[in-house]
Amino acid sequence: MTGLIVRRLLLLPFILMVIYTVTFCLAWLIPGNPLESGEGRRPPPEIVDAMLAQYKLDSPWTFYWDYLGKASGVAWVLGSAEKPFDFGPSLTHKDWTVNEILAAGLPVSMTLGLMAILLACGIGLTAGVIGGVRPGSFVDLATLVVALIGVSLPSFVIGASLLIVFGVWLKVLPVGGWGGVSHAILPAVTLALPFAAYIARLTRFGMIDEMNADYIRTARAKGVAEWRVVIKHALKNAALPVLSFLGPAAAMAMTGSFVVEKIFAVPGIGTHFVNAVLGKDLTLIMGVVLAYSTILIVFNLVVDVAYRWVDPRI
Repeated sequence: MTGLIVRRLLLLPFILMVIYTVTFCLAWLIPGNPLESGEGRRPPPEIVDAMLAQYKLDSPWTFYWDYLGKASGVAWVLGSAEKPFDFGPSLTHKDWTVNEILAAGLPVSMTLGLMAILLACGIGLTAGVIGGVRPGSFVDLATLVVALIGVSLPSFVIGASLLIVFGVWLKVLPVGGWGGVSHAILPAVTLALPFAAYIARLTRFGMIDEMNADYIRTARAKGVAEWRVVIKHALKNAALPVLSFLGPAAAMAMTGSFVVEKIFAVPGIGTHFVNAVLGKDLTLIMGVVLAYSTILIVFNLVVDVAYRWVDPRI
């Protein structure tokens, strides 16, 4: 187990280096100019040249290596940067650094994502177990229909529908913003439903296979209570595919969905990333992608460790 963790951590810098390079190439090719204002106005040419030189935007190679050194902490180790893991100033948010934007947006997105994943696991596992224990029943068919709807409908349709029903018609929940728990209910449910649908389908198929296994028949023959057979024996093995899905799903949910954040006016990192792409804010694009990638890799490592814990044979 320790060797697995060490190997994956040693691979982390190399994986992030590849992600950084690909993202930089794509971001540099985005049309537009981050030095232009929202009305399309630009400073005089001499000021533009000075700003390009200041932000190292006059040469892709200069920007690539300068930003890499500061973001990785190498420049700080060498004494040429004031702080480690410096993602630089935002090119479109005046007087804001990328680190400050991430510090403000990531906790919001991760809180919303954590609520969504917990809700998705509760709904998905419950529906999957019920459907897997009694395949072909009315409850099983109902869960399959709901799962199909959850997978098929895009999040902006689910979010807009929930907003209209509970925020506008019934007026029981806020229509947007971020504050108390009530503000997080609608966006968390919107973000959770697609994940819950996938978890329900994976759990159902796994439970159907496990309930027909020999060790389940043996446990029943020994007089083990049915709920213990289902929860302690069958669900533990049926949940393995769910674990593999939860790695990228948790990272995706916790880094936020820009569609959900846009609909409910949630000040998460997804909103900043969309605005960064539209304004060609290279420093913010690179910072968000590196933060997202690190979270994704770490969550995949956690899933692999959980795999070993659930089934040591893997």
